[in-house]
Amino acid sequence: METYRYLLLSLIISILFSCKQETSLNYSLPETDKITAVKIINDSIKIEGDLGSFTVDKKIVAETDNIRLITFKFSSKIPSELSPITIKFNFPSIDINGYWNPKISMDKVNYYYSGLTSKASKNAPIISFYNNSLNNRITIALSDALNQSEIISYLKEEDVFFYPEIKLFQEKMPKTKFYEITLRIDTRSVPYYESISDVADWWSNLPDYSPMSIPNEAKRPMYSTWYSYHQNITVPEIIEECRIAKSLGCGAVIVDDGWQTKDGNRGYAYTGDWNPDRIPDMKGFVDAVHNEGMQFLLWYSLPFMGEKAKKHSQFEGKYLRHWESQGTYVLDPRYPEVRNFIVNTYIEALKNWNLDGFKLDFIGWFTATKDTKLTKEKGRDYASVNKATDALMTEITKKLTSLKPDILIEFRQPYIGPLMRKYGNMFRAVDAPNNAVANRVETTNLRIMAKNTAVHSDMFIWRSEESTEKAALQILNILYSVPQLSVRLKEIPEKHIEMIQFWFDYWNTNRNVLIDGKFIPSNPGANYPILTAVNNNHQITTLYEDIVVRHNESIEQLDIINAKASKKIVLALKKEYNVKLIINDCTGKTIIEQDTRLPEGIQELEVPESGIIKIKFKQQLPII
Repeated sequence: METYRYLLLSLIISILFSCKQETSLNYSLPETDKITAVKIINDSIKIEGDLGSFTVDKKIVAETDNIRLITFKFSSKIPSELSPITIKFNFPSIDINGYWNPKISMDKVNYYYSGLTSKASKNAPIISFYNNSLNNRITIALSDALNQSEIISYLKEEDVFFYPEIKLFQEKMPKTKFYEITLRIDTRSVPYYESISDVADWWSNLPDYSPMSIPNEAKRPMYSTWYSYHQNITVPEIIEECRIAKSLGCGAVIVDDGWQTKDGNRGYAYTGDWNPDRIPDMKGFVDAVHNEGMQFLLWYSLPFMGEKAKKHSQFEGKYLRHWESQGTYVLDPRYPEVRNFIVNTYIEALKNWNLDGFKLDFIGWFTATKDTKLTKEKGRDYASVNKATDALMTEITKKLTSLKPDILIEFRQPYIGPLMRKYGNMFRAVDAPNNAVANRVETTNLRIMAKNTAVHSDMFIWRSEESTEKAALQILNILYSVPQLSVRLKEIPEKHIEMIQFWFDYWNTNRNVLIDGKFIPSNPGANYPILTAVNNNHQITTLYEDIVVRHNESIEQLDIINAKASKKIVLALKKEYNVKLIINDCTGKTIIEQDTRLPEGIQELEVPESGIIKIKFKQQLPII
């Protein structure tokens, strides 16, 4: 009877599930929509605004039947400032159900008006509209991911058309004689995430956008000190945490803010000297972590020079702005001595302390203000802040990889665009402490566009009073990214440790599926209620809501993870199979392990909260 308490096999479709959402998990291309592709008349793509001394040449190239590249070349006989302009066109709202863009904390359902601002250090210039089948209707992207652009697309009530507006040069740029940008429009009927992934491929093949190599160590779970210790770091405590984290399957520790100052009041007033005031023997600290079998990454805030930093006066007059509430100035990368200081800071740290990587934070603050004078003068060798930032980051990457080819460099949302893949090999979700759903949404957004760049979760935390099943949700919501753990391991209950051990062992064992396999996200407008990855006929599906899972006949092993409140899992089979079933709870305890027969049709299974069922399909039974 114990078996039947946990495993209910039924051929009757429960009324409870008859009204549930059903999602096909076939990882081959879906059937082509019968709705025709969105039509855009080439002549309707126009530029509005004051061109001044510039002329514009528009060239349209068809990459395939339903992909167009429209290149705009701005030319002037004399160096001139590009004034704000808008590229406009329109298309009918036919079979459009939602939209996706890389912006976090957005309403992905209400497409009446959507706006996205992007540049090198913020988001990416892309928006994708999809239908009820989650197939692409139109994906719009820009080639220039360095300079600021804005993509707005609103629905007009009078004719039910979308009117995209691509705003350029809203942020001041230095005078120039030439500027070129390409607009890519994809109206193919493919899954929305594939159209976005294809844009990422297009970007990576553009000149100067080649992504950084991805070391294997970038795709191993890590321990972060931020949520667990914040600025109150002590060497003995972190070494002990590393010892436990290593036993759980972590490969590295990220030592966050606090190592460089004894000030524990948050803020950045004492940041910028980069002397390990709190940890005088940094080399000894790194060696001790290495002795535990862990790699060591160190946090730096790229642009900040605090008001109370000793080197503050050294860069007087070479700041972009002052961040008063945080007590810091923002360095101006257009000065060669500023770039040299930043680059040499990391080179010296790498050489002197034998670091394995860097967490480079706040790059988004390298941006011009309305008062920034965009000229080469007074010691500046760049007029553009964006180009100077690109030069800085390119030099950092080049110098560090020359010293350590497998160096790890982490950035976090929202600086996750195609140009950032050139500088870093780890993209992390933005801060979402103890918010499992936000972490899932943010990591999924990153996975859709990041290609092979390692996508990391935000550091997850929970209180020790939390039930083991609820604590496990912090991990289950980010399974398709690299976990970053940030709880005080020596203070949480033993059951929590067992849970982490089980799920980290599972993640490390199945990394080739979860991270390197084909990733299949579901509906962005519903916060991705089901996620799937497939590799070598092994499928891993995680359910966050009650949704029917449909078996694809090519799948030989199907793992279904129950990350929702109910224990019911519904599986649809097209044929009858002999299978091996294994059901584990969230700590890895085996509830059921048996060979059985699953008939054709709907199977209602019972899996513990935050548990997993593994189904190995032995063979299809003969039809009698």
